[in-house]
Amino acid sequence: MRFFPKQVVSPRNAVLDLWDMLSGPRPHKWPLLGLSMTLTGVILWGFYHDSKPLKAPQQIIYVENWMADRKDSTILIQQKADLALYEAALEKKQKEFQHIADMAGLEWREEEARNRAQRLKVLVAVNKQLDAKIAAAKAREAAAEKPAAAR
Repeated sequence: MRFFPKQVVSPRNAVLDLWDMLSGPRPHKWPLLGLSMTLTGVILWGFYHDSKPLKAPQQIIYVENWMADRKDSTILIQQKADLALYEAALEKKQKEFQHIADMAGLEWREEEARNRAQRLKVLVAVNKQLDAKIAAAKAREAAAEKPAAAR
């Protein structure tokens, strides 16, 4: 009893089989050969194209240039203005998502009301802190300018 089966396929038999296939009078052999070669080429091209690493697009970072002698009150006022702009952009984006939720049939109104109340509470507290910091910064700046004016 043999452990390995008798070898039926050999390179010589494969070439003879291909020659027999191509030499016979079969009208469909050339279109099928062209189609099979084309599909094989497309698959190989797809693997080649997929294996190329993607080039990362250049990232441009814009940096605002500030004067070195800026006052603290100016910085805090700008932070307050930026917070208002952020809240406006957030509100606009939330409206877009709410429209999508309405189209999808999702219920969002109760949760939105709860989140809006909590967000408003936090926003009032942050604005109160910023107002206190602005007042303190203006007081420090006024106190620093008094001795300079007395000279």
